[in-house]
Amino acid sequence: MALMRRDGADVGWSLVVPLKPLVRAKSRLSGAAGEEFRPHLALAFALDTVTAALACKDVRDVAVVTDDGVAGERLAALGARIVPDTPARGLNAALAHGAGAVRARRPGAAVAALNADLPALRPAELELVLHSASLFPRAFLADASDFGTTLLTATSGVELEPAFGGPSRARHLASGARELTTSGVPSVRRDVDTGEDLLAALALGVGPHTALQAPRLAGGAPAGAEAPGGVARLLPPQVRASGA
Repeated sequence: MALMRRDGADVGWSLVVPLKPLVRAKSRLSGAAGEEFRPHLALAFALDTVTAALACKDVRDVAVVTDDGVAGERLAALGARIVPDTPARGLNAALAHGAGAVRARRPGAAVAALNADLPALRPAELELVLHSASLFPRAFLADASDFGTTLLTATSGVELEPAFGGPSRARHLASGARELTTSGVPSVRRDVDTGEDLLAALALGVGPHTALQAPRLAGGAPAGAEAPGGVARLLPPQVRASGA
């Protein structure tokens, strides 16, 4: 059964997930993961994010806006719809384009922009956030630093108006979007841009694709050696596949 807002509107969510070409994605992780390994990690993050999103019962579908052929093929195999980034004008233009593509097929869709770098994402926590968001025309969830944004939503008939990048929490607040304060949803707020972010995600417990990549973060170092950025200290057994 589709989730209904208090006013009776259908809010079976369509999620829009933006993903840069992997050669350019997650550049700030180069120091922690190594330049050669970074694209593999970025893809693992996206695969775990989309897997968890599709497992959320309030999500109807997921559209990934990307021009990366390898990522598009892998994400399509999970069940995502791939939307080429035809505007090619950056993150917010890609998100607006993705939302437009969703509503071209389903004009009444409730849409949500979701970061592609949430490797610890739990479907049940995403469900809690989307339920809260369904009560407002536009809403957003701040990231773990309270500086950026990991999720922005717009219910049926409302434009998404994305303002991601940098201090996006302040920009989304200024735009009139309602800030969500849902408790108990750390996995939805835990995006990964730096080595310290990655440590925090690993501590929460990442999804299976990132967990498979995690042992490589030690860079083949001898047992007990420290990986770049200190990542090795949270490698198995702490890494675990995320659950619902």
